[in-house]
Amino acid sequence: QVQFVESGGGLVQPGESLKLSCVTSLGAFSAYAMAWYRQAPGKQRELVANIASSSVTAYTDSVKNRFIISRDNAKNTVYLQLNSLKPEDTAVYYCNAHFSGNTPLFGSSWGQGTQVTVSS
Repeated sequence: QVQFVESGGGLVQPGESLKLSCVTSLGAFSAYAMAWYRQAPGKQRELVANIASSSVTAYTDSVKNRFIISRDNAKNTVYLQLNSLKPEDTAVYYCNAHFSGNTPLFGSSWGQGTQVTVSS
C-alpha cells in the first residue's frame, strides 16, 4: 500500500512562511502527478496545488502567488512553500498523487497530514 508522510507544519503568525514536505513510497515517483490538499475544521478536503510529472504546476485561486509546489524525484518528495500565510490557510495539509480535479489517485491511502495554524 502506498504511503505518504507529511511534515513541516506548525503555528505561525499571519504573513509568515512555512515549507511542507511529503515523502512517498510510490514506485516510479517521477511518473506521477502529485498534489497537496487541505482540510479545515468543518470543511471538506480541497485541492490546493498540483504538479505534473513534467513539473507544470497549478494552484487553487486562493493560494495563487503565495504558495509554491515543487518536487524532488530523486528523494520521492513533494514540497509546498507557504508564503504570506493568512488565518484562512489554517488546516491539515495532505499530499497524494493527483488524478483529476479534486480527486486523488490513492483516495484510500491518506497520510496523517501536517497541521498548519495561522494565528496572531
